[in-house]
Amino acid sequence: MSNKPILQLSIYGAVCLALLLVPAFIDDAFLLNKFARYLIFGMLAVALSLSWGYAGILNLGQATTFGLGSYCMAMALKLKTVPIHTGAEGLPDFMVWNNVTELPWLWWPFQSLPFAVAAGILVPAAFAALLGWFMFGGRVAGVYSAIITLAAMVVVNLIIVDQQSYTGGFNGITDLARFEVLGITFDAYARSTYFLVAGSLTLALFAALALTRSKTGLILQAIRDQEERVRFFGYDVARYKTFVFAASAAIAGVAGMLYTIVMEFASPTFLGVPLSLSIVIWVAVGGRQSLLGAMLGAMLVTGVQGSLSESETFLSTWTLVMGGLFVLIVLFMPRGLAGIVSGLRRRDTARKAAAQRSRPVDAAGAPAGRTA
Repeated sequence: MSNKPILQLSIYGAVCLALLLVPAFIDDAFLLNKFARYLIFGMLAVALSLSWGYAGILNLGQATTFGLGSYCMAMALKLKTVPIHTGAEGLPDFMVWNNVTELPWLWWPFQSLPFAVAAGILVPAAFAALLGWFMFGGRVAGVYSAIITLAAMVVVNLIIVDQQSYTGGFNGITDLARFEVLGITFDAYARSTYFLVAGSLTLALFAALALTRSKTGLILQAIRDQEERVRFFGYDVARYKTFVFAASAAIAGVAGMLYTIVMEFASPTFLGVPLSLSIVIWVAVGGRQSLLGAMLGAMLVTGVQGSLSESETFLSTWTLVMGGLFVLIVLFMPRGLAGIVSGLRRRDTARKAAAQRSRPVDAAGAPAGRTA
């Protein structure tokens, strides 16, 4: 049993190292950009796995916090493309087109890139904490909490689309400056950006793993399995659920900021229902009770989806193929791909234990053939 954490850390470390070494084998900038997007989706899956797989909170609005992080970064990068004045000559282009005469007060703090990065983490976390306070404080659980998160996402999406003068509306925020930190410019198609994404994913994955292995993580898993019993022992279940809900949102916010850097725009589609439901599918395929499985499931599904959508054979039917794949996995592998691996490991352990018990023993009780 003592070797299990070491083995788990070794597997996680090996996978992350392999992801960091990808640029050594790929020279195509477009392909590297595509892989960076897959890693971001993997981070999103880690965020949902943390709340759904380890705390039993199915968040159908995970794209909300992803989109909020994306817009925080886009606002800062957009302001870097124009001089900041109070007149129309210093406004983002979409504001000029909508007859805005002065930079809105909400945009002023985003002149600072550090503020934007902090906001990309704290705004999604605060939004999730507030929503969680209402839901879990009122003991809303199960399908009802899933519906509330979905409804909240739709509301935020409608607000962003409606406030076109301040958010860009349907068009989103485009024509952004490049992200630059410590003199390093992160071009969307450069290796530096890929390393930024891969490094962020590694940190998020190990931070989530540390949380699940802590006392808080064990309590969250107990809440997932027997919420009333945990409440009976005196734990504030609502506080724990709100915490993990906000932590998941913070990871999703980081993923959103990275997605804006990689895609070079922010769009209300980042807060859409299709993306949120896709995240649930990714996690279900990989295994919701495995952070690494959820991450790899997201990368696998999005990679296959990208290949099918670009293929002439499956150009018009790739969504049907992906839907059928999801149905099959849910029916025959309810614990996802990670469940297969854990099942094989348990079967091997049981086989070794049975073989050990079936070995003949001598008069002293030691296995036959073994000398003292």
